[in-house]
Amino acid sequence: MEHADFTRSLREQYDALRALIAAADPSAPVPTCPGWTVEALARHVARTHAWSIRAALTPPDTDSPPRPKEGPEDWPELLAWWDERFSELVRVLSTEDPSRPAWTFVGPGDLAFWARRQTHETAVHRLDGEHAARAGDVPPLLFPPDLAADGVDEYLTTMLTRQHLTKPNELSGRVVLHAADASRSWLLRLTPGEAPRVGALDGAAVDEDVVVAGTADSLYRLVWDRPSHAVVTGRGDLLRALPRP
Repeated sequence: MEHADFTRSLREQYDALRALIAAADPSAPVPTCPGWTVEALARHVARTHAWSIRAALTPPDTDSPPRPKEGPEDWPELLAWWDERFSELVRVLSTEDPSRPAWTFVGPGDLAFWARRQTHETAVHRLDGEHAARAGDVPPLLFPPDLAADGVDEYLTTMLTRQHLTKPNELSGRVVLHAADASRSWLLRLTPGEAPRVGALDGAAVDEDVVVAGTADSLYRLVWDRPSHAVVTGRGDLLRALPRP
């Protein structure tokens, strides 16, 4: 996916999530995020959008990483603040050079990193909003195959790296993932003490510990520990042990 694709998808996922939030009781539980209410979900995403603006505009060599800022306590004011922060985020991502260097939590990066990261942050929490609104009766296909497949890739190549930087990997095994509708496959190699390694399958035989197969949408949900129809063969315990940032 290109930078413009991410900014467009970010808008689409935000619009869907924002409509769910507007129609919901703020005190309603979010079953996919134990202990959270709809209000807590909104606060989290609003704070993350606000933080990502600062991160995207922070030089990569900074000695002072950006810190999140809390929104207003009042519910209507929070929603208005969130709308303003999101508009600002889209403006920054749409008008700034996507190759401009920027701070990221996995080392020096560029502005395009934040378009991708916030698209998937918003999409996964849009799924949480769907579960809160539909009491678990969520359509099995919400996300286009290209977006979902990129979300799987981002989790494997970026978010697992982020976790390893703060808590070194202690898992051992090989995980193969197939998303047939996106024509994408991944091989995740886990070795204790080493950063996770991700590559594409090259057709050679692989002595895998677990295989995950399904639509890109189902794999996207599974790697983010949300209810999924993906088919898991082999060591399900290895999948359950993967960190979810």
